[in-house]
Amino acid sequence: MNEPLRVLIYGGGAVGLGVAGCLLKSGVETTILARPQTAMALKAHGLVRTGIFGDYMAPPESLVGVESLDSIGARTFDVILVCTKSFDSPNAARDLANHRGLFGTNTAIVLFQNGWGNAESFTQLFDPLRVFNARVITGFIRPRPNEVVITVHADSIHIGSLFGADAKPLAWLAEAITTGGIPAMLTDSIEKDLWAKMLYNCALNPLGAILDVPYGKLAESSHSRAIMDTVIDETFAVMTAAGYRTHWVSADGFRKVFYDRLVPDTALHRSSTLQDLRAGKRTEIDALTGAVLKLADKQRTNTPVSRILYELIRFIETRTIGSSSPGTKEPPTA
Repeated sequence: MNEPLRVLIYGGGAVGLGVAGCLLKSGVETTILARPQTAMALKAHGLVRTGIFGDYMAPPESLVGVESLDSIGARTFDVILVCTKSFDSPNAARDLANHRGLFGTNTAIVLFQNGWGNAESFTQLFDPLRVFNARVITGFIRPRPNEVVITVHADSIHIGSLFGADAKPLAWLAEAITTGGIPAMLTDSIEKDLWAKMLYNCALNPLGAILDVPYGKLAESSHSRAIMDTVIDETFAVMTAAGYRTHWVSADGFRKVFYDRLVPDTALHRSSTLQDLRAGKRTEIDALTGAVLKLADKQRTNTPVSRILYELIRFIETRTIGSSSPGTKEPPTA
């Protein structure tokens, strides 16, 4: 008899709980590493998922909630899904590297994270052929520690390797996530997928936070469209100069899909950066616009509008980190 498939979710925020709900519904043995409040809520009340893909409740006995890797004990996992904020990647990579007993011979690490550059933290400590990325354009919010709401969905979750590894052994993971409610698939073009999301995020995420409006409103005004059009041009130029590619050969090609499909599909979504700022938390701007600026500096590419948006977000951060509004919810991913 085959051993049950085991997955460790490293990070019990909105994304981690959203994916965990799918795996639990599919019968995958799932352990969730989360902050103490979340781990205690999962142990006491289970995991509750609601939203556009239907309701599901995983009872407490169906999952394992832990506060540290030390408390997991002697077990190995088939896959470890890293669902932390991008700025936590170095710490997560070191933590996992210090617990190699959790790894079997073929254990894969899949990064369910925003932005560009997360993989570098893991490939410094693990074989790059173990490290995979997931591209997610699904909106999640976490109204309570053990509850997640799926709010919007623009495309399937894509899972693939930036380093030429064969993703086929992860077909069961994509199938389990799909069976659990969110469409997922393997891809040979994850670099193109991630840069498509970077184009989407860099155009919408900081501007939606600065102007405090959902994504659909940004597309309704000629003024905000002009800013987004310039950001798309700048991001595309940097991507190309750095030697990366996406699914369109020009910024204009992406722009048509952006306005015709991507923005309408997520029109009600509010920027994850906005939600972080409202909650008094650090944003992921360094892995989004900041990553583009870092590449731009290396390539000597001019990105004036992107730089202004980045600096504005960093200024707002200095005024909001450590403070939060009453009733602030866990941020969605964008």
